[in-house]
Amino acid sequence: MDNRCVSVIIPAAGNATRMRGIHKTMYRLAGVPVLIRALKAFHHIDSVGEMIVAAKPEDMDAVRRLVSHYPLDVPVLVVPGGRTRQESVTNALAVADARFDYVAIHDGARPLIDTEDIIAVFDAAFSCGAAALGVPVKDTVKLIDRQRIVKTLPREKMVAIRTPQVFRKQLYLQGCEQAKKNNADYTDDCQLLEAIGAEIRIVYGQDSNIKVTTPSDLQIAEALLQESGRNENMNIRVGHGYDVHRLVQGRKLIIGGVEIPYEYGLEGHSDADVLVHAIMDSMFGALAKGDIGQHFPDTDGKYYNIDSMLLLKKTVEIVAQEGYSIGNIDSTILAQAPKLAPYIEQMRKNIAEVCGVDPDQISVKATTEERLGFTGSKEGMAAHAVCLLTK
Repeated sequence: MDNRCVSVIIPAAGNATRMRGIHKTMYRLAGVPVLIRALKAFHHIDSVGEMIVAAKPEDMDAVRRLVSHYPLDVPVLVVPGGRTRQESVTNALAVADARFDYVAIHDGARPLIDTEDIIAVFDAAFSCGAAALGVPVKDTVKLIDRQRIVKTLPREKMVAIRTPQVFRKQLYLQGCEQAKKNNADYTDDCQLLEAIGAEIRIVYGQDSNIKVTTPSDLQIAEALLQESGRNENMNIRVGHGYDVHRLVQGRKLIIGGVEIPYEYGLEGHSDADVLVHAIMDSMFGALAKGDIGQHFPDTDGKYYNIDSMLLLKKTVEIVAQEGYSIGNIDSTILAQAPKLAPYIEQMRKNIAEVCGVDPDQISVKATTEERLGFTGSKEGMAAHAVCLLTK
């Protein structure tokens, strides 16, 4: 194993008070969550051995589900974040692999970090023990006191610190120990090492490595992605799915993972969830990978009476393995009875949870077809679905 292996720590437990209710790390920037963009910038770099996300405790399960839907080359751990950035990093360090000599700390809200910048700051840290990305300050900077200018600071000596910041792990732990003794809590990781007199090398990086702090930053990030050609929304796939099942006595009626009280249920080899099957077929169609029958044949006994939500999970994993994420899904259930409106929202939540997306990316509608055809005569139910996948 390379003795310069790096544990990458991603603090993502902030309150985002300036985002006006937007969950900035979960926000889909050009189709891909901000947090996933940050992780994907590191996972293919040879010296990276693991990645650790420090998330708000209430977000941990959602972050784990999100990560599971994207193919990453190294293990990703999710730990509870603390009240401060320093506490979050400390929590992550507690589970970091002891074999890795270096730690890199990168903001979860910096989705546009460039691979070349990461490698450059890694190399600098490997040679001197500590390094951080920065950009030259372009504006004239004033030192003020009570809104009055005290003096002008020399701009040529000013630098705006960015992340990642990379340190030899033992050196960083020394800084943590000193901060604990001094009862100090820092907003920047370099400050820990500054406090013990460590030398930190600055590596100049690209201006595009912005931190998403306000809603307007999302617009800037979208524009930067478009300009750089990294906008994954330019590589999209659309698929349509259709499924139909007969209504029979003696079966549970399960649609969208919801068991609905009714005198009839849908006949099928699995639980016959007609909505979920149509959604799965739309995903396979978008990938040009056949249909549900090819992947989960009704001649295979292991799928007998299986929960279709488990099959949907496997389908979502296939989507991720092909390098795609789910943009949105629109679906329609065709049924004369029973009334499905009371169950629609739970269906959306169930499907969204398995797909690793927000419920507002899942549309479920129902129509009766005015007593026409086999659905109108209550012989069966059908469902259509269309999905959008982004590369």
